[in-house]
Amino acid sequence: MSDVPGAPADLLRSLTRAERLLSRRLGAVLAEDELSVEAWRVLCLLADGQGHPMSEVSTEASLPPGTLTKLVDQLVDRNLVFRRIDPIDRRRIRAYLTARGRREHARLDERVRASIAELGVEQAADLISHLDDLIGHLDPTRQREHAEAVGPHR
Repeated sequence: MSDVPGAPADLLRSLTRAERLLSRRLGAVLAEDELSVEAWRVLCLLADGQGHPMSEVSTEASLPPGTLTKLVDQLVDRNLVFRRIDPIDRRRIRAYLTARGRREHARLDERVRASIAELGVEQAADLISHLDDLIGHLDPTRQREHAEAVGPHR
């Protein structure tokens, strides 16, 4: 830890510690349903109903492809997720929530939100916004996507 308040080491330490503690807390909530935090991340991504390529799910869930495949296999076995060939690019596989997966996600989402609400973090939306801004600055992919969305500078 640095003796200079706000030093980069303090930011990294605080973010890492907060992520680990929050994962532990949510892991305890999800363990009642024999679901891991990583599986929860996958369900949350797929909850938008659009279906996502496995490569995107791997990135968003912060899992290497082989580990993700095993996890998705388990979710398929539990009838929470299904996979289909991408109708546009037949070389890609897209993952979706099943009807049961949508119900389970909604039920677990309530429990996760209640657990987070118990923390009394009234500014959670502001914190998420600030973290998303930080991610946007650190992730070259998001920087390119933002530049393409905004268009050329005049």
